[in-house]
Amino acid sequence: MRIASWNVNSVRARLNNITSWLESVRPDVLLMQEIKCQTDDFPRFEFEALGYQCHVVGQKSYNGVALLTRSPATDIIKALPGDTQARYIEATVMGIRIASLYLPNGNPIGSDKYEYKLAWMERLKHRVQALLEKETPFILGGDFNVIPTSADVYDPKGWEQDALFHIRTRATYRDLLNMGLTEAYHALHPQEQQAYTFWDYQAGAWQHNLGLRIDHFLVSPEAADRLHSCEIDRGPRGQEKASDHTPIMLTLST
Repeated sequence: MRIASWNVNSVRARLNNITSWLESVRPDVLLMQEIKCQTDDFPRFEFEALGYQCHVVGQKSYNGVALLTRSPATDIIKALPGDTQARYIEATVMGIRIASLYLPNGNPIGSDKYEYKLAWMERLKHRVQALLEKETPFILGGDFNVIPTSADVYDPKGWEQDALFHIRTRATYRDLLNMGLTEAYHALHPQEQQAYTFWDYQAGAWQHNLGLRIDHFLVSPEAADRLHSCEIDRGPRGQEKASDHTPIMLTLST
């Protein structure tokens, strides 16, 4: 079972890039973030033509998440309790609970936006606890807007006061892991350096590999037992009209 996650930075602006990639890679599930359109404006026809069912939580101009599946999705949840933005969708696919999430950026530190980020992460922790209690395999995939370690950012010192790398952000992220979750890419590539998933459009970041690793898969103990691979596909970031993120792919044994 192959599950991909991709912050597409506007699904309509990147539609040709996304559909071409899907035709080539053909994952069983695609989690999308930052689709930047309302639910009714999501380009379902193009994805359904490729064999995907579309489950979407949209919002005008900002945010938005989607879950595209080849197999039926059931028991769909379209928000974390207490949140009103389009940042979370979760469903059961092939016996696994799978969530696509877009965690808030949170900048600047000290603002209401940062407090919202931390509160959102607390909501996620509560959801994780509920899922763990059910003892069913689950996967959280998406743009976490968290740089876990200094190995995951091109300039650790320069990012210390950014909401993505601030000590409180990383501590709360570690709280999630300490609940029993496995961060798939790090578990399979513990020594890898410069394994980035995001490169800013400015200052030649892509050309000079000035990146961040902020897109992750967190898997439950039951899913971790089936973990086969987790890879970053840098190819789409080098295309014309690319998203500033690139896809990550998780493979589970069946």
